Amino acid sequence: MKINIFVVEDDDALFAALKKGLEAWSFRVTGPDNFEGVMRSFLEQQPQLVIMDVILPKFDGFHWSREIRAVSKVPIVFLSSRDHPMDMVMALNMGADDFIQKPFHTDVLYAKIQAILRRTYAYGEEQPNILEWNDALIDLNRGVIRNAGKEVDLTKNEFFILITLVRSNNVIISRHDLIRKLWEDEQFVNDNTLTANITRLRQKLETIDLADAIVTKKGLGYMAITL
Repeated sequence: MKINIFVVEDDDALFAALKKGLEAWSFRVTGPDNFEGVMRSFLEQQPQLVIMDVILPKFDGFHWSREIRAVSKVPIVFLSSRDHPMDMVMALNMGADDFIQKPFHTDVLYAKIQAILRRTYAYGEEQPNILEWNDALIDLNRGVIRNAGKEVDLTKNEFFILITLVRSNNVIISRHDLIRKLWEDEQFVNDNTLTANITRLRQKLETIDLADAIVTKKGLGYMAITL
């Protein structure tokens, strides 16, 4: 399988040149659908490396680097036409693995990419397993949900309920089915325990503006919806 490099560059000519050059080196190259949905495209593509311009529409590369670093350890290489030392300092502080000043020689970029990929994936480290829901990011490895810059820790039961509902988005799950699924996962709950867990889950989701995304259907059960 080809290594996927996610290029966030708003200069169409430079993007095309990078794409052509990297594909000639047998990489797969993708980019964001638009510069407001960089994280959405990143999560969809699940790349092995990110090349990030500093100056971008809407939000700069430092912003997107912070967002990516909150959910992933994927290596990030910054490109910039600016030569101020603070740009490099900021990029590295934001979690970048390298900083390359424009204009650059493509052979240098290729060598740096190869070195970073060898260093990063030599031990077969897995990428975090991330699920997106209503612009929030659910980290399936860590059992947390993050939205609007805030992160919420969930208990095992709360997390299991949330994932069950989210994966059945806009489909009602009955209380009986939720209890049965929790029992099968060795989370021994009864009807009162389920009610308490749902209440706590909603209270935590309220802190990240998502309380309304879990809906009660009276007499039927619960449903996660798209807001």
